[in-house]
Amino acid sequence: MKKMFAMALGAVMMAGAVSAANAGTLDDVKKKGFIQCGVSQGLPGFSMPDDKGNWKGIDVDFCRALAAAVFADPNKVKFTPLSAKQRFNALRSGEVDVLSRNTTWTMQRDTEQGLNFAGVLYYDGQGFMVRKSMGVTSALQLNGAAVCTNTGTTTELNVADFFRSHKMKYEVVAFEKADEVVKAYDEGRCDVYTTDRSGLAAMRLKMKNPDEHVVLPEIISKEPLGPVVRHGDDQWFDIVKWTLFAMVNAEELGVTSKNVDEMKKSTNPAIKRLLGVEGDFGKMIGLSNDWAYNVIKLVGNYGEIYDRNVGPKTPLGLARGLNALWNKGGIMYAPPIR
Repeated sequence: MKKMFAMALGAVMMAGAVSAANAGTLDDVKKKGFIQCGVSQGLPGFSMPDDKGNWKGIDVDFCRALAAAVFADPNKVKFTPLSAKQRFNALRSGEVDVLSRNTTWTMQRDTEQGLNFAGVLYYDGQGFMVRKSMGVTSALQLNGAAVCTNTGTTTELNVADFFRSHKMKYEVVAFEKADEVVKAYDEGRCDVYTTDRSGLAAMRLKMKNPDEHVVLPEIISKEPLGPVVRHGDDQWFDIVKWTLFAMVNAEELGVTSKNVDEMKKSTNPAIKRLLGVEGDFGKMIGLSNDWAYNVIKLVGNYGEIYDRNVGPKTPLGLARGLNALWNKGGIMYAPPIR
């Protein structure tokens, strides 16, 4: 009996130690003076350094929005490029404060992995890319194909489900780094390249002859991609998710980086609460009441960061689709600030 009690007490103490280790991210971030953000190793439109080493992309802009919320300065963020295999260990170990790296929200990751997904930054779905010369028009014609993909991802699992459910055979050719996958496919080491459709559009730009490749029509999965934090720190979790919600709400309310100062004079109660003119909504999460104003002024609303990084006028040319606001034909929706 004493042994069982000791074991139970030890488990409780260990759980408490883990919780304590994870708590206080905001204090740690303020102490060091910047947010350490985990991003991909190079995915155009999402997170990729330019020729001067400046990180750009929708995932990068979300990290800058967090810095704006905490420090009123979008530049107080540093980026750690991570492979799919490295990303969760880096977050759990405290190497990064937040993961903003085209990562799919799943039950296993949200529970057993000890992670919290703060929301959906981009609604996606997995697809297939092939060479036009193959003459393939449907994924159902891929029986016996060699398929290139990233190891340690939901992409691998989805491919297995798709081929098994359609009683087709395939050979997987997996690599840890995204650029290795693209290189292998581009060199003809496999017949098919599969990842999220946004990733296919991005990585197609890296190929020798982009126009020689086509994305097949099938979407074989749901891939809600969003920022991730560790279990055990509700305050930091709240800051990350409400930064995202503020950007979505700002777009719905018509508040942009260009008109946000004028909008502070609005008589709309929802806009007043969003911009800190009314209420103590910043104090509720440990920030100044103008935290969302700083996010919008310095980085933009959700529509602005979408359009500048992955929208129709960018090289990726991605229509809003599911990522349009709920009242504009999409499913992008945020809880109210009130």
